[in-house]
Amino acid sequence: MIADLPMEPVLEVIGVFVGALSGALAGVRKQFDVFGILALGWAAGLGGGLLRDVLIGAVPPVGISDWRLVVTALVGGLAMYFFHPRLERARRSIVLLDAGALALFTVVGAIKGLEHGTTLIAAIFVGVLTGVGGGVLRDLLTGEVPVVLHHRQLYAIPALLGASAIAVLWKLDLATTGAAVTVVVGIFALRVVALRFQVEAPGPWPGLRRGRG
Repeated sequence: MIADLPMEPVLEVIGVFVGALSGALAGVRKQFDVFGILALGWAAGLGGGLLRDVLIGAVPPVGISDWRLVVTALVGGLAMYFFHPRLERARRSIVLLDAGALALFTVVGAIKGLEHGTTLIAAIFVGVLTGVGGGVLRDLLTGEVPVVLHHRQLYAIPALLGASAIAVLWKLDLATTGAAVTVVVGIFALRVVALRFQVEAPGPWPGLRRGRG
């Protein structure tokens, strides 16, 4: 089962680093000082994991108790602080990395929820919240409306589909390493395709229009 995957912590470390880069970049663009940039890197890299652990009762949360993840977030923040002129020019690469972080966090979050004995529906919610939580916290701290709520991008929807896939695979005893990696790739691909072709989630329903006459 996925609970025995040696790669799960590796996926989480990669996700934290990438999330920290995106958070620190937001701080750079807001002209925050070094502390603010590192704080945003930590929030974006570990915010989703903090929310996940609180929800499933895994305390203390890894975002404040696992030194490896804390250091990873700080390293990501420092990398952006020192090298942001180059990294900011590589905006497209950061967007791709953010899509990767979404995919990684969603799958790791759903897996950890299932490992802690949550129901399938709870694991799906935990996976989605883990995936989008860091970005939401980053946007709130910079005074922005979270991108998941107002840009109509396919952001939460790929996470929802991916977390649901993990839950179904777990229920069918098909949650293998290969299956988990496939779901990660699927979430990432859906997010990237949506960005490439500007696929948007539906906006407000216009309602029924009455015919003239």
